[in-house]
Amino acid sequence: MNIQEYFARISYKESHKDADLQTLTVIFQHHIQAIPFENLSMHCGETIKLDLQSTYDKIVRKKRGGWCLESNHLLFWALQELGYDVCILGGNSYEPAERAYTAEINHILLKVVIEGNSYIVDAGFGGAYQAWQPLMLISGKDQPQIPGIFRFMEDNGTWYFEKVKRKHYIPEQSVPFTDTPELGNIRKIYTFTLEPRHINDFQELNTYLQVSPDNILQKKSICSLQTAEGLYALVGWTFTKVKYNYMEDVDLVQITTLTDEEVEKTLKDKFNIVLENKLVP
Repeated sequence: MNIQEYFARISYKESHKDADLQTLTVIFQHHIQAIPFENLSMHCGETIKLDLQSTYDKIVRKKRGGWCLESNHLLFWALQELGYDVCILGGNSYEPAERAYTAEINHILLKVVIEGNSYIVDAGFGGAYQAWQPLMLISGKDQPQIPGIFRFMEDNGTWYFEKVKRKHYIPEQSVPFTDTPELGNIRKIYTFTLEPRHINDFQELNTYLQVSPDNILQKKSICSLQTAEGLYALVGWTFTKVKYNYMEDVDLVQITTLTDEEVEKTLKDKFNIVLENKLVP
């Protein structure tokens, strides 16, 4: 395992001698624009192992993506190699259908401390709730980024992470705006505490997500990647392209339904993924 090989994988060519916020931000942006959030292994009959060597070989050498456990574990390793003060945290993601946070921890995120300030760094949420920059760990402060406004709220040692939703403009539809939230509408993302975790704390979760029939990752093949102006997402046979802030507080959303052949081609063209085994979307 070699940090230069990881840099080549994320197309990062700048200096990394200072473990500062600026370097962290640029490495993070390269990471999320090169490494898709994906669970395709589950839908190709492959087992996902949660150890650093397996994750490194899969993402760096085979140019695949991974889900939060893999992508953030790889980023954790890279930041440690570069001398950052970084630790793993566990999160409970929000289930909109249940209108509740999961009872068990089902997400991994990173906390990085730079010059006494703590930042949350999470390269593994994917889709429209993926932050594009490290977020300062501070309660109640709006942190605007290109994908939208993120914020943390802290209550009794539990931190809540949320995002202000934008309107969507979908050109094919006769109704100009769909899923139109009132301005200031909040999408809850996850909760977490600052208790440091070890990757082995997530082994059971890693196994459970691959065998439990009722979780979303089992029901749908998902691949999403942040782009220079928005994101690409392939869920089952549906390909979505999002351009952030296409108009004032409006994201442009273009949706296409693909054939089986187009799924394979889209994975290659848009996500730079070539699978070894047959995907069943």
